[in-house]
Amino acid sequence: MWRRPWVQDVGLASVLVVSCALLDDPRTPAMWWAATFMAGVGVALRRVAPLPMLALCAVAAGIHLTSDAPFVIVDLATPILLYTVADRYRRAVSLSCLAILLPLGAVLSVVQTADRDFAWERQVSVAPIVEPPPRPNPPGILLIEKQATTFNITGGISVLGSMLVAAWAVGSSARGRRRYLERERDRQAELATAAERARISRELHDVVAHGLSVMVVQAQGGAAALDNRPADTRAALEAIVQTGRKSLADMRHVLGAVAREPQPGLADVRRLAAHVTDAGVPVEVVVEGRAGALPSTVDLSGYRIIQEALTNTMKHAGPGAQARVHITYTDRELRLRVSDDGGAGLRGMRERAALLGGEVTAGPTAEGGFAVDARLPLT
Repeated sequence: MWRRPWVQDVGLASVLVVSCALLDDPRTPAMWWAATFMAGVGVALRRVAPLPMLALCAVAAGIHLTSDAPFVIVDLATPILLYTVADRYRRAVSLSCLAILLPLGAVLSVVQTADRDFAWERQVSVAPIVEPPPRPNPPGILLIEKQATTFNITGGISVLGSMLVAAWAVGSSARGRRRYLERERDRQAELATAAERARISRELHDVVAHGLSVMVVQAQGGAAALDNRPADTRAALEAIVQTGRKSLADMRHVLGAVAREPQPGLADVRRLAAHVTDAGVPVEVVVEGRAGALPSTVDLSGYRIIQEALTNTMKHAGPGAQARVHITYTDRELRLRVSDDGGAGLRGMRERAALLGGEVTAGPTAEGGFAVDARLPLT
């Protein structure tokens, strides 16, 4: 409950009002207590209507200052409300409020000091004379009394002014810091959205490119076998249907429609190799080292790099090509190598590796084929 803002405000207002009861004086006028409760209401509702409550607390402080009463803790309501206004509103609004309160505080300080001097002089003038009046004060005594009055006025103005300026400065600083954090949070959200959009684009590209490549290869094989081998054509058509369905399912998964299906990883590479082999490009998978608990991003990126490299092989290697996938697990990094009898490198693989702090190299081999080497750090 105490973490709720309105509970904190009501508690603060209660403390300010109750503290005045400890200084209760039978001679305290009812107007003074009314102003005290006004200040308490202003603090309790400071987050609901800051500007009206600031005006209410300023009026309450004015009543206190002009009622010939000492400064009490409830008079801090005005600086508290000025802090709230500076924290909630634009700097132009809060500065306007400060510019209004400072001269008002100065006038009230002058009026309070003048009222006290007038009341003292009036009390002295109506007091009964029991003894002969003292001799007139020397000029030095009169000068000291005037200096004391001037000190009271300037002291009151400086104290009130300092409190108001400090409250405004703290509130304005809090507002500036909060707006900076909000801008930084929005910037981080935009960067995260852009990164997620790029990730989804890469996932869709890999899924669609791989599926379409397999379907094209199967369709070409089915068309070539249509006249002489009808059974092979039927098998190719069935493979096209299965590949299309799987590609659609992968697209739904990437777009979040099938969130329960796990993301593919390196454990699915053999199934991927069998799928490519069925499409007409034999793939050999070699694994070295022990496959420990890989980070999900490394596991997924490694699978996608191999998938994209094999897709590239099916596109560019030509008939009779073969591919070899070499996976090496070490304590610090994951190493991948996909080689074939022909093909070309892809930019998407380099982007995936760069995102994880790794690298991809691709180029022709001495044997006349093409190889893709990837290195992905595990941390």
